[in-house]
Amino acid sequence: MQWKRITAVAATVMLAAVACGSPSSNDNSGGGGGSNLGGAQEKATDPTAKGPAKEIDGAKKGGTVTILSDVAPDTFDPTNTYYVDGFQIEKLYFRALTQYRLDEKTGKPTLVPDLAEDLGTKSADGLTWTFKLKKGIKYSDGSPVKAEDYAYSIKRAFAHDLYDSGPTYHIQFFKDGEKYKGPYAAGGANYSGVETPDDSTLVIHLAKKFDDLPFYAAFTMFTPIPQKADTQKNYEQKPLATGPYMVQSYNAGTSLNLVKNPNWDPATDPVRHQYVDGYNFKFAQDTIKVQRQVLLSQGADANALNYTNLDTSLLPEVKDKSQLVTGPGPCTITLPMDTRKIPLEVRKLVAQAYPYKAWRKVAGLNSNDSPPAKTILPPAVPGYESYELPGLNGQGDGASDPAVAADVKAKLKALGKENFELKQYYSIDDKISTQVFQLRQQVFQAAGFKYTGIGVPKAKIRTFTGDQNAPVNLGKTPAGWCSDWPSGTSWFPVLFKSDAIALGNSIGQLQDPKLDAEIDRVAALEPNEQLKEWSKIDKNILENYLPALPLYYSASNFPIGKNLGHVVNDVTQGMPEFTSIYIKQP
Repeated sequence: MQWKRITAVAATVMLAAVACGSPSSNDNSGGGGGSNLGGAQEKATDPTAKGPAKEIDGAKKGGTVTILSDVAPDTFDPTNTYYVDGFQIEKLYFRALTQYRLDEKTGKPTLVPDLAEDLGTKSADGLTWTFKLKKGIKYSDGSPVKAEDYAYSIKRAFAHDLYDSGPTYHIQFFKDGEKYKGPYAAGGANYSGVETPDDSTLVIHLAKKFDDLPFYAAFTMFTPIPQKADTQKNYEQKPLATGPYMVQSYNAGTSLNLVKNPNWDPATDPVRHQYVDGYNFKFAQDTIKVQRQVLLSQGADANALNYTNLDTSLLPEVKDKSQLVTGPGPCTITLPMDTRKIPLEVRKLVAQAYPYKAWRKVAGLNSNDSPPAKTILPPAVPGYESYELPGLNGQGDGASDPAVAADVKAKLKALGKENFELKQYYSIDDKISTQVFQLRQQVFQAAGFKYTGIGVPKAKIRTFTGDQNAPVNLGKTPAGWCSDWPSGTSWFPVLFKSDAIALGNSIGQLQDPKLDAEIDRVAALEPNEQLKEWSKIDKNILENYLPALPLYYSASNFPIGKNLGHVVNDVTQGMPEFTSIYIKQP
């Protein structure tokens, strides 16, 4: 998903809160999980799906689930959300036009109508989409949801100066998307890209074909928002909910407490459940401490989970394998290099020097949940083809080997780039992040670089790394990516075109008209024709531009408490599927 944008756990280590992967059951008492995906994720839709969602075998009602998270989502505004944990958490209280339903047997996702009656109808020229809307939907305060609220929410997403972290496909594809500046701007009440001809119809007009629009419509930016309720940046504090839960309290960077939404109608919802009484999210926790708590499952911790992959140091403490949710994932984590600030020949030397083997050890990664990467697209995404470029396979000693360090140092000198400065942020209050900073500093300096780290609080790391023009040249976000939907169209146009910088999505800050044109050419092809072309784009970017070092592909391996039932990993997000969790003994 942009994004599925991946979460920064320790900015210099990984984008964690990710672990995208297929669902697997952790409930041996019949909770009904799902098997590993048997291949690349498929595009699958069911436009006739209706609510209520199929009941989970053995599910019980009652109790509160606690999520002990070592990361802190930077926003819960539905327009501004683009990290996978934000999406998945918000799925508990925001509904969109469409949504994914996970197959209980295979774990594969199927796109189904959510607040829409269907998956949209496309005009003959492909430039107009019409969605019929479900009637009788209410907000958490009991007020009716109106068609104009969907239109307003879409308009709101164009205020990208205010909601600068949110997705941007609408700016690229919707009619006048590059001109319209949202409802707060002068004349912003009128936008030709969206209309509501009646109380149950939403019409979206496009500037160019966007056949994946029904998939994009699953994003939280398509949740309805009444104009009169819009408090802009404060909306996340007390938003109007349409899902089974609603916000009771939110303290940014610290906690989010959800309680039942009494006005949610399960008969209209083909995806979600309301088994537990509430969810308490606690953010910016110590990773190893909370993972150990969850594994021990003493008292309230038996009803808790952590959605970061288990630290390898804790693997010996796992006594019950059902406490780990595992599976492959559609995400790739990289080390981005600002191509405006680091010349290509120097970027190649960064790749040669990078201490993959030592870094993986310090970062606590293993091949089961974080297999080394050598491409941009991960194997689970249609269009992936395996290839390997010299030094770009996510493995090796790099400049940890004195001979390699000496070679890189000599090459830097020959280029006239001795002591070239590499600079990036790291979490000063995170032990692993600090250790990774120290490793990189040691290795890069041995290879003839000057390496500078800027320490910032973990709770604020995303804010710093998310600035495309930050005073660093390594590690800006997005540093990792998961598919917004199963296609290369949710990767290359969003991450590597020149306009991705202004949109806040760029990996490596590339600006090359020739590459832009080639990406546009492939994106204009029919979906099946795209598949064989995206791998060529993938290889071209790494071989001729090298905007980032592929580090690893995501896979899930997160710990859960012993009293939680039906915790499965949602392959569309690489996160626990929160809406189907229940407590075995409430």
